[in-house]
Amino acid sequence: MPWLACYFCYMNQEQETDNNKKVWFITGASKGFGLNLVKQLLYAGELVAATSRNKQELIEAVKNKSNNFLPLQVDLVNESSVSLALQHTNEAFGKIDVVINNAGYGIGGAIEELTDEESRQAFDVNVFATLNVIRYVMPYLRQQRSGHIINISSIAGIAPGTGWAVYGAAKYAVIGLSEVLAADVKALGIKVTVVAPGAFRTNFLTPESLAMTSNPIADYEDIRASHQRYLKMNGEQAGDPKKAATAIIQIAGEANPPLYLLLGGDAYNRTLTKLDALHSEVRLWQELTCSTDF
Repeated sequence: MPWLACYFCYMNQEQETDNNKKVWFITGASKGFGLNLVKQLLYAGELVAATSRNKQELIEAVKNKSNNFLPLQVDLVNESSVSLALQHTNEAFGKIDVVINNAGYGIGGAIEELTDEESRQAFDVNVFATLNVIRYVMPYLRQQRSGHIINISSIAGIAPGTGWAVYGAAKYAVIGLSEVLAADVKALGIKVTVVAPGAFRTNFLTPESLAMTSNPIADYEDIRASHQRYLKMNGEQAGDPKKAATAIIQIAGEANPPLYLLLGGDAYNRTLTKLDALHSEVRLWQELTCSTDF
């Protein structure tokens, strides 16, 4: 029957179209870069699993009721919660192609102004949550022999500013683990990119995303001044989060994506300044450095 042949032809075409779509797993998706990524990807017809600490807040922010969107309430610091979310994603969409570890928050203060609990919380959200996602997504990616892990760090992980030591340390850690992860999984067909954005017009400088020390010490006048400069930038940052999301999506489509992706002119300039300073100091102390060899 000709109509039956046409029907199966149509179904095969539909299946092929679905297989060509990427499946994205994005953390911290209810605001900022994460929300922009989710909206652009869904608009493009991609399949998106997105996480937030508050599922209803995520649903209201995304405003998309299609079957392409899987909202998930996840505690990224809890291994079981992360494992279950990835399992749900794989069951719903049949694969996982791109993982974007976007969740994080800032913390400001001198090291002695921040408690052990505050410092550990910064590493839990910015570093250990990222490690949890990588740890539990890798079995899926290894089985596929494909995938792309994109970790969102910060320019603070390359060239941190005064008063942001713990935040800078956490974002340095994201860069370090990404560099080695890329080498570890290359032979498995899995790609890794670490993204270092500068200042973007998101809600990063608002209380819901940025914690400041509750124990300021008067001697740290430079730190208070630094914090005030950053806080005054809120709403006036040069970076456009929609363009940042577009750039991240673009590299996920590249056959040979970069290991490092800077976003924003300020990130580019701060990185070059850091590289120049590092090069000068290394060369300046070359004789003493090399004198320690046998």
